[in-house]
Amino acid sequence: MARKAQRDVEKTYTRAQFVAKLRRFADAIESGEPFVIQISGERIHVPTRAAFNIEHERGGSENEIEFQLKWKAES
Repeated sequence: MARKAQRDVEKTYTRAQFVAKLRRFADAIESGEPFVIQISGERIHVPTRAAFNIEHERGGSENEIEFQLKWKAES
């Protein structure tokens, strides 16, 4: 299997789009199903084995909360 190039993108959504994505994500987690999302033209398949964490960053006058999903690619 060919290895995919490294990628670091950030995509901004409207409130309604963000809510819809979070709702689909929560439903997938609750039902034990994998989650699929398209970000900047690439379809990402998040497996059920993914680990979830929430990160808070503060710097100067800015705060950031990141909901993260991490998993290792299968060989």
